[in-house]
Amino acid sequence: MSISILFRLTNFNYEADMSGQKKCLLLFTSYLGLLAETSPAHAAVNRHTKPKPHAAKHAASVPQKPSTPESVSVTASRLTSHGMEQTITRKTMDAFVPGTSPLQVLSATTPGVSFASDDPFGMDTWANTFYIRGYTQSQLGITLDGIPLGDGQFINASGLDINQAVIQDNIGHVDMSQGGGALDVNSITNLGGALQYYTADPRDKMGGDVSQTFGSNSTYRTFAKFESGILNHTGTKFSASYARTDAGKWKGVGDQFEQQANFKIIQPLGTRGKISGFFNYSEFDQYNYSDLSLEIIQKLGQRVDYYYPNYATAYHAAQGTYPAGYEKLSDPADASYYDGAQKQRNYLTGINLQYDLTSRLHFKSVLYDHQSGGNYEWTNPYVSSPSGAPMIQQVGQTSVTRLGATASLQYDIGHHEIQSGVWYEHVGYTWAQRYYSQPVLGEGTPRNALGPYNNPFATAYAMMFNTNTFQYYLEDAYKILPNLRAHAGFKSMLTTTAGGATQNDPTYTGQDTLPNGSLTTAGAFLPHVSLNWTFLHHNELFFDFSKNLRAYTYNTWQSGNAWGVNEMPRNLKPETTFNYEVGYRYNSKPLTILINLYHIDYRNRLATITVGSLVNAHNSYINVGNMNMWGADAGVTVRPVQNLEIFNSFSYNKSTYGRDVVSDGVNYGIAGKLEAGYPQWMYKANASYSYKDARLNFNVNYMSRRYISYMNDASVDGYWLATLSANYRFHHIPHLAMLELNLGIYNLFNQQYVGGIGGYSLSGDTQQLFAGAPRQFFGSLHARF
Repeated sequence: MSISILFRLTNFNYEADMSGQKKCLLLFTSYLGLLAETSPAHAAVNRHTKPKPHAAKHAASVPQKPSTPESVSVTASRLTSHGMEQTITRKTMDAFVPGTSPLQVLSATTPGVSFASDDPFGMDTWANTFYIRGYTQSQLGITLDGIPLGDGQFINASGLDINQAVIQDNIGHVDMSQGGGALDVNSITNLGGALQYYTADPRDKMGGDVSQTFGSNSTYRTFAKFESGILNHTGTKFSASYARTDAGKWKGVGDQFEQQANFKIIQPLGTRGKISGFFNYSEFDQYNYSDLSLEIIQKLGQRVDYYYPNYATAYHAAQGTYPAGYEKLSDPADASYYDGAQKQRNYLTGINLQYDLTSRLHFKSVLYDHQSGGNYEWTNPYVSSPSGAPMIQQVGQTSVTRLGATASLQYDIGHHEIQSGVWYEHVGYTWAQRYYSQPVLGEGTPRNALGPYNNPFATAYAMMFNTNTFQYYLEDAYKILPNLRAHAGFKSMLTTTAGGATQNDPTYTGQDTLPNGSLTTAGAFLPHVSLNWTFLHHNELFFDFSKNLRAYTYNTWQSGNAWGVNEMPRNLKPETTFNYEVGYRYNSKPLTILINLYHIDYRNRLATITVGSLVNAHNSYINVGNMNMWGADAGVTVRPVQNLEIFNSFSYNKSTYGRDVVSDGVNYGIAGKLEAGYPQWMYKANASYSYKDARLNFNVNYMSRRYISYMNDASVDGYWLATLSANYRFHHIPHLAMLELNLGIYNLFNQQYVGGIGGYSLSGDTQQLFAGAPRQFFGSLHARF
């Protein structure tokens, strides 16, 4: 039955209606009921029966609270099979405006993490930039309830951004490993660090939640959730939720609209385990913000955006007549275009099984299916329409199909927890760049940036890829002494990607042929070792080492991958890292201290070099040699009086390139230059105070200068970003279990800054910068019944 469901979901058509998805959901819920009915007779116990000790791990997907006090600051760390790990709780996320990206929450509360965007919620996947210790989002291992999310970014071929994967309100907690990641985190992109998101299980009691947020730029966000409670003697329960956000842009014209629906069902299997499943849908229709350069910001300011809805201005600009002030620029043609937008649809289905075969032998498995479709649009003034208009609507149309399964066994014997598991995934990915005619000025209505997209007059090129991945791991967590624990293991990985161009029109690409071929990444032995020693009463020392390998990524032509250039590079070697981390932690009720020192040997760094304007860009995909990373993270949390907590952290990172590069016959001396995009210094502070039913939270982050060129001759300034929020919980409201009011201010001091960075040049300025949002005000009311 499960294979049938997953097979049906793979026959996904982006333009189709939702009737097929509804049928799959009905089949899925029927499958869960069938499993409950066919489980062993001794497993069907009353829900009030006390579970066996070894079954406690299946009681809920939300783990036990960490040993440290639950707080807004994130300093709880512990040795697990994932190495040294930190947890971001639901309470931490609730201190932010509802709907805020969890990536933004991580950045605000965790040392070594950097996130920047162009909107206050962090919704814009096109402009988001996320790093952990010098590793980008596409170099991390990311999962949701055990399901791999690929490289974490939908626009990078096979990935699914967490903002699209699940409604933020449904995330129960996030486990983050900043060292070498985890052996059982299934990923082919993980070079160092892992993010594991876990959704909250449905509650035992029937009820629900309703939340309404309002704020600057006509922002409205609605969240509603229904909890079924326990439905029968076997313990079946489910939750269904919906979220809708409609926000105007803070500059320019256009909406950023999203809506999501999540469904999760739990079926206990007696006292031995449970089976759970979910179906998540998301829809994103967003008018983008325009890319900027340092020159544009300096001469015209940060509020330069697309011309939309002024078609006449864009039309004249395409003919060489620009608005006042644009003549100051060296490249006025690329400063603004008519419009730019993205339209995405995502479907994610997963079935999780946890079952105790014996009191010592535990089994877990995941089956999942991910279907996505997207359109990425902008008006191109460098190609003329058949109508005679001096510009066209250019749309990149993409689809993703991912089908996979994981299975693992854990055996407890003596002081050992031995675990072994496998993962298989197949990914199908397509992209086509199509051109649509725009009307002559005054002779028709311009095409809508969000579609419908019909009757293209040309397809510049199309690409198709198929990727198959197999991964195996084996590990042992060994309790040597009551205060001394060790973890050791390894994983093996084999990934093959085959594909490339399936269609090419030399009239528009300027190339007779486009890349096509196959690349394989294989690593038979990738070890991971951790050690944790607890001494005295509140002190811990830990060590972590891992070797990681990243498979070759793929995407469109003229983007950052081996198939993205005019000819596939020869003699490529996969990126490999050796991650070393040592740390100390002190934890008591009034004080928590955490210090991490790390070093990373980065071999065969593959970099995309961007030269030229956005339209006429030339990308080189080359090996920039080895990199050395040295860094330190330090965090201190003090609790001087009851209900007051103050957190401060400092982070330092020095990542330098290992050798010079040659591009278009020119040698660029980047050896010894700092890594582009990642700040060398970060400071974070958070103060939280609660009094009875009120809570006040102040958060501030400093990010130092970031280089936007490999030669370090162009950079964006450092900046401070502060947020302020206040919560008050009302009690004794008729028919309500809780009513909470939240008020928040984003960018409290109205700092002007560059947020996300879309790419990096070899030398000099680049027009791939995104201005951060100015001060924004939000309020929300949350009721639980």
